[in-house]
Amino acid sequence: MEALFWGCLVGGVLFAIVTVLLGDVLSGALDGMLDFLSVDFFKPVVLAAGVTVFGGAGIMLERYTDLSSMPQVILSLLTAILISIAVYFGYVRPMENSENSTGFSIKEMAGRIGEVTVPVPAQGYGEVMVKVGAGNTLHIASSFDKKPVATGVRVVIVDVAEGILRVSELEERKGDD
Repeated sequence: MEALFWGCLVGGVLFAIVTVLLGDVLSGALDGMLDFLSVDFFKPVVLAAGVTVFGGAGIMLERYTDLSSMPQVILSLLTAILISIAVYFGYVRPMENSENSTGFSIKEMAGRIGEVTVPVPAQGYGEVMVKVGAGNTLHIASSFDKKPVATGVRVVIVDVAEGILRVSELEERKGDD
């Protein structure tokens, strides 16, 4: 039994090391291999965690308890299942729902607030900085109202035409005094 437990522990640790080094390549390949199960729970990370915990728990139970082989295997298996569930719900599932792209469409810019970085003349083009996600993007802009807009002025993007933001100076409402 000790050989099985050590094999699972070493195999799981090696899988973790290879996963860190090869990352998405290996994960994507293994995900495809498990598609026939059509169960979302069987992810490579979850399976590797379960195998590793099974081996480690088995070794500890064998060394530090007087249990026979069958109770050791059963307790190791239960421990592995519990840890696998914790890994799935604590790490894998939240990561599947996380944002992994900072991409945006310029057509989504209408209605956003920006700041003029290069003056926008009444006729012609300037530049506007718009906050998108965690970063800022710079875009070519023209005046929607056909009035010049100075650097540093906050603007609202009224329209997007042919990849150019059409902006208007932002009028902030003053509170009633």
